[in-house]
Amino acid sequence: MKDLVDVSSEVRVNDFVIKIGNVNGTGSASANGLLMKAIFRMGVPVVGKNLFPSNIQGLPTWYEIRLTKDNYMARSGTAEFIVAMNAETYKQDLAEVSPGGFLLYDSTWPRPDLHARPDITAIGVPLARLVNAAFDNARTRVLMKNMAYVGAVAGLTGLDVEVIRGLVTEMFGTKAHLIDANMKAIELGLSYVREHFPDPLPLRIEPMDKTAGHIMIDGNTAAALGCVYAGATFGAWYPITPSTSLMDGFKAFCEKFRVDPDTGEKNFCIIQGEDELASVGMAIGAGWNGARSFTPTSGPGISLMSEFIGFAYYGEVPVVLFDVQRAGPSTGLPTRTQQCDITLAAYASHGDTKHILLFPANPKECFEMAVQSFDIAERFQAPVFFMTDLDIGMNDWMIPELEWDDSYQPDRGKVLTADEIENLEKFYRYEDRDGDAIPYRTLPGTHPKGAYFTRGSGHNWKGGYTEDSDEYKEVLDRLTTKWKNAANAVPAPVITRCGQPARRAIISVGGCDGAVLEALDRFAENGVNLDYLRVRGFPFNAEVDRFIEQYDEVFVVEQNRDGQLRSLLVNETEAPKHKLVSILDYAGMAANPKFIIEGISAHLEALGDVA
Repeated sequence: MKDLVDVSSEVRVNDFVIKIGNVNGTGSASANGLLMKAIFRMGVPVVGKNLFPSNIQGLPTWYEIRLTKDNYMARSGTAEFIVAMNAETYKQDLAEVSPGGFLLYDSTWPRPDLHARPDITAIGVPLARLVNAAFDNARTRVLMKNMAYVGAVAGLTGLDVEVIRGLVTEMFGTKAHLIDANMKAIELGLSYVREHFPDPLPLRIEPMDKTAGHIMIDGNTAAALGCVYAGATFGAWYPITPSTSLMDGFKAFCEKFRVDPDTGEKNFCIIQGEDELASVGMAIGAGWNGARSFTPTSGPGISLMSEFIGFAYYGEVPVVLFDVQRAGPSTGLPTRTQQCDITLAAYASHGDTKHILLFPANPKECFEMAVQSFDIAERFQAPVFFMTDLDIGMNDWMIPELEWDDSYQPDRGKVLTADEIENLEKFYRYEDRDGDAIPYRTLPGTHPKGAYFTRGSGHNWKGGYTEDSDEYKEVLDRLTTKWKNAANAVPAPVITRCGQPARRAIISVGGCDGAVLEALDRFAENGVNLDYLRVRGFPFNAEVDRFIEQYDEVFVVEQNRDGQLRSLLVNETEAPKHKLVSILDYAGMAANPKFIIEGISAHLEALGDVA
């Protein structure tokens, strides 16, 4: 085995990436999560990204942990320290190590090919031999080998073993034998590297104080919690990656908080439909009946739901659709992230339809916007799309502790009470009494005078069937006005000024936010001044038009091939098409600043211009 030689002269403290390559189904998730949580507990900001295959077991999987002392929230696109645990991906892992970086592998079997790069250091630790000598059960050996590399990484980087011990104790609670077994495996890796490689790597993990008041949580869990806080009581769904864990989370929270302690009665209803169309149909029915209802899905599910979505739009029934986007088209790449459903959701269903969209950028906004989604859906009596993605939904993010205003009152919109209905001369379902394009609605069983027929066919303002052109157009025009009015109800865009005169700017959305903010810092260091607007809702707030007007060019950064956000900006704002320059990434990986920097730099170089 080649001696450990430090080919890197640069000491990097809390600013590098650990990437673990493994085989799906070997139980590495617990070990990788333990590593990330231990770093977080040491006060070091972290970013965790899980790259996993769409099958259950056997294919390669990777997990990235970025230590980011400057608190960036995106992938860096580099890998300074790779733990290569999958022989099938050794070649790929070796190629991905950043120059001057390190590769840790299981040296139980000779791997001379892993020493092929003179610009990196390959570190052999006989993990299998160590755990095989210490544990008898074959499955246990597989699991404990993962814990052994946690110990090896800790010994090489300075990760606090007592923090790890505390986490392992929390993981297994009263199961002392599991605590002992896992710590034994961790100690095996730790002791080996301390004996054979007494000098730590120049990649150092040192305590900081930047995680106080923060939590680690994924967006699907945060959104599920938001549904509970919003008062949602009905969810219907059909399982699909990457949205399944949202309903799993909602179910878990409801079973904890929505069960009457005296009677055991469940104050919620969750139904798994036979498909997505049935699921959204049930959610729409519950919304029509007065429940706060939702369905979580992904792009293929939205495609199947389109017929009912049009019905809810035309019939003016509130419902929330959580679209956790993944790479398409068709089945596409089910376990890769993208922002490729933007135009699908904006105009879902046949005929003239336009929908309300919300775009969270992180789990904190998933929690907050989940609540807003239900309020907006009921206020505007319309479907609302909650547009997140796999990266936000399934990866753990470090965010400020969630806050809640106990004075919150749900906005149920214009729902008539029995007394209000009684005092009406006659109730007309689609009458615009207030001139704001939002009619009053009634809930079934409230009062006989409030009864009406909900139809997807042509209807007039009274709710009656019609094929009269003028009556049909009157309803369609009101729906357009109602949709436009939602621009002031959706979350306002977030604008970041560079503090210097800027001729150019960036517009982006959702999970690109962290990468854009980091790219802005890099540009500023090189004298390129860019302002930034992050869209958080559709229809676009008037601020979006005003922002674009201020610049010669606006780079539209998004994660899809066809520039879908740019298409919406062209269609739904007054922005000149030539001003909007697409910067696209559709490789299916969580966004990193590299594609933004390279894309904008190439554009500026082609113009012979900067800033």
